[in-house]
Order: sequence, then structure tokens, then C-alpha cells
Amino acid sequence: MRRFRLRPVALLALLFVTAAPAWAVNPDERLSDPGLEARARALSKELRCMVCQNESIDDSNADLAHDLRVIVRQRLTAGDSDQQVLTYMRARYGDFVLLKPPVDSATWVLWFGPFAVLLLGGVVIGLMTRYRREPPPPAPLSEDEARQLQTLLKPEPEPS
Repeated sequence: MRRFRLRPVALLALLFVTAAPAWAVNPDERLSDPGLEARARALSKELRCMVCQNESIDDSNADLAHDLRVIVRQRLTAGDSDQQVLTYMRARYGDFVLLKPPVDSATWVLWFGPFAVLLLGGVVIGLMTRYRREPPPPAPLSEDEARQLQTLLKPEPEPS
């Protein structure tokens, strides 16, 4: 009977599939009230970890993310609404703490900059193709060049 061997690529794929995601929320952070815990988790998914920069504090294992999760839970247990918690975090850390910053004059470049660059690139490409210069026509052949060309193009007599 043939023995089954995993190839390195298959083994690596197996490790990726079976690896459970690292849950960032520690058991000691969780609230005893399931409703407040659900709100805290939802809010944690809206706040950015400023260490990881593109992860929510719910997904991050950074110490700062832990501190922010604790603050969110403290504010919720103190009776703050979801909007009050977000307002508090935004006042303390700025718009950068939000994974989806608001559209206002300070963030217009962030929201509309990529579209403006694409539009500008399209206009530049359009203008370049519209006003593209045609190459100048070739200069006419001189009499000497015309004779040389005729001799080169003359069919050779076939050998008999």
C-alpha cells in the first residue's frame, strides 16, 4: 500500500485553512451583559487600531487596541449611547480613529482625491490622443536614389 505524503504546498495550505483567527478580545475584557457586549463588539469594528492602521480594534492584538476596547466598554457601562462613544473617541483621537471617516471639508481629499486623479488622467490621455502630431511625410527621393531603387527592384533574368 502506498503511503500518503503531503507536499509542502499542500501542507502550507492546510495550515492556513486550519489556523483559527486570533481573537483579539480577551475573555477578561468581555462584559457580562450580552447586549452591551454586542454593542461593544459592533463599536470596536468601527474604530481603527492606530498601531495596525488598517485593522479594527476588535481584530487587533496591539496594546493600544486593548486600551481602546476597554474604554469603549467603560463608556457603555457608564450609560453612553453608541453615538456618544464614537463622539468621545473621535474627540480624543480625531477622525483617524474611525474606519469610515465622515465626508467633510477636512476629508474631501481622502474621499474624492482618487476620483479626481482618475478624471485628470483621463483628460490628459484624451488630450494627448486628440492632439497627437502626425509624423512628417518622408522627403521625396532624389534622381540618384530613384535610379538606385529601380535597379534594385528590376527582376533578375532567369538562368537558362
